[in-house]
Amino acid sequence: MFLTGRFPLLVALGAVPIVALSAAGFDAWLVLVGWVLLVALVCTFDVLAAPAPDALRFSRAVPQRVRLGDDAVTRLQVINDSDRTVRARIRDGWQPTAGADGSRPRLTIPPRESRTVRIDLQPRRRGELRSEFIAVRTLGPLGFAGRSRALETSTAIRVLPPFRARRHLASRVQRLRELDGATSLQVRGQGTEFDSLREYVRGDDVRSIDWRATARASTTMLRTWRPERDRHVVIIIDTGRTAAARVGDETRLDATFEAALLLAALATRAGDHVHVVAYDRLVRARVTGVDGARLLPAMVDALAPVEAQMIDTDWDGALAEARRLARRPSLVVILTAQEALSSSRDFLARLTRIPDAATTVLVGTVTDAGLAEAARAGGSITDYYRAAAAEATRHDAELVASAISRAGAEAIADTPEDLPPRIADRYLALKKAGRL
Repeated sequence: MFLTGRFPLLVALGAVPIVALSAAGFDAWLVLVGWVLLVALVCTFDVLAAPAPDALRFSRAVPQRVRLGDDAVTRLQVINDSDRTVRARIRDGWQPTAGADGSRPRLTIPPRESRTVRIDLQPRRRGELRSEFIAVRTLGPLGFAGRSRALETSTAIRVLPPFRARRHLASRVQRLRELDGATSLQVRGQGTEFDSLREYVRGDDVRSIDWRATARASTTMLRTWRPERDRHVVIIIDTGRTAAARVGDETRLDATFEAALLLAALATRAGDHVHVVAYDRLVRARVTGVDGARLLPAMVDALAPVEAQMIDTDWDGALAEARRLARRPSLVVILTAQEALSSSRDFLARLTRIPDAATTVLVGTVTDAGLAEAARAGGSITDYYRAAAAEATRHDAELVASAISRAGAEAIADTPEDLPPRIADRYLALKKAGRL
């Protein structure tokens, strides 16, 4: 049961008969006890006369997926199966990170009718958001009390990664088209394929002039080249304990998702095959054998429920996945957090097993945007200690990057905003150089 806001007013109203009857010579305590019993009787009647919450049925209209940062509109239909009018208040039991507005709408539902309530959600984290119950309060006829019950009914929304790095995609696709022969800028290098002939335009590379075609056409003809397609890009996402560290307003894992999505979107437009594995000691997500327009939806759907695990990553297993998926020539991108030599020894020892002449390995690490500022900070003694710690962290990261280079790979470390475009730019540079 529950009591409404009218109940205190009913109790306070008892002051009138108590004062009046006391002035008439009645015992005040007897009047008080009588009033309390009357209030209890009224509330008991209200509770017993209130419709049972079980008389209501619910039907939800909930989007299956929504991108983090977008609003989700859900609708809850409340159906009255009883022969009585039901006055009720309801609350859908979404978890706090769903960002429900917290309202408890009042409904008056005639017999055998229904009402629909709109509930707006503003999800605050990626993953599966659930509602396991609906809390119902049915009001008695006098409005002082009623029945309350939580009815079990489950639903869920999958909140997808936001892919904020999408804003960098258009400019990188334009550069890819330039490499692919769609504009006047053409490239020729090791590993590129002959595409077609066209007329020479001022500024073109004279080394690409086809003299035989020029003689036949009586005008200068140029050979155009395009980067090779059908290469394999393998993205390994570290979901171990280091991925749980927060950088700015998000975790490192969320930032690596942005880099993976941007690279995958660019590579699939270049005609390459993309394989994605999220791994710590188990495969948490895998997307392989999916190309074209289906790739990004498959990736965001697979990565949405993945969370960092508080365990050390098994690099033997992770790099075995990379070797199994890589096809020569290929690009292997490992998105992890390797900033200290002491904690990176296991990774560095096993990294040497991947690189060969036909495989390029990039190691991407998300760094704290405020680290450089902290290293230059001054002022109090505490600030100097923080600056020293930040400088030591930067120095350790440089040592790890040097060790990665000696292992035959390439280290790219940057902030969550800048790491995705840097990895995409490196991919384009490898295409231009004919190494992929």
